[in-house]
Amino acid sequence: MKSRIAALLSAVFLAIGVALFIPTAAATASVSGARAPSAGFVVSEAQFTQMFPQRNSFYTYSGLTAALSAYPEFANTGSDTVKRQEAAAFLANVSHETGGLVYVVEQNTGNYPHYCDATQPYGCPAGQAAYYGRGPIQLSWNFNYKAAGDALGIDLLNNPYLVERDAAVAWKTALWYWNTQKGPGTMTAHDAMVNGAGFGETIRSINGAIECNGGNPGQVQSRINSYVSFVQILGTEPGGNLSC
Repeated sequence: MKSRIAALLSAVFLAIGVALFIPTAAATASVSGARAPSAGFVVSEAQFTQMFPQRNSFYTYSGLTAALSAYPEFANTGSDTVKRQEAAAFLANVSHETGGLVYVVEQNTGNYPHYCDATQPYGCPAGQAAYYGRGPIQLSWNFNYKAAGDALGIDLLNNPYLVERDAAVAWKTALWYWNTQKGPGTMTAHDAMVNGAGFGETIRSINGAIECNGGNPGQVQSRINSYVSFVQILGTEPGGNLSC
């Protein structure tokens, strides 16, 4: 999990991370097919607890549902089946990244000073070692904190610690990546699920440079296993194209 952050983000996001973000959270609400948030999230609190029985108390269900307003198209586009599949896909990848929503911050503290790209004009105002992985998607690097913060209207560049202290902010950064970033893939994870490309393409957009095309089949299968389990909890089918 943590090797992804050092390898993938340094190799891929350094080149494309800032260019790919959508400037404002409001802009993402205009994605074709998106609708206003439904009265209830497709994942109930009981189902969320079933998915993450050992989760860290930081990762609250209320924090997740509070974050949904930032990206109203998430798990709210297409048929009921697609909505459930997207929610399951997001939570399965998040589960993999955080050990089942156990880890809030990156565990290898030795990596912390490495996530400051001093070539960026805004530098690292919170400190050289302040931009380590945090939250459900383990957001890292100063340029990703800047991009996510700009999109969400939160000053994460100067206060990256919000991602480990405010559950809604943490979930919003994960939804920012899911809905707006292609990573090493060719589409966002949101687009992969709502356009029928399948769960495998969400893996590619998150960690495809390391895991896909035979790079680490064990890690890919771990994500798939979580996804299949979660769609069952949500009472739907996983669909095709599960692997990358």
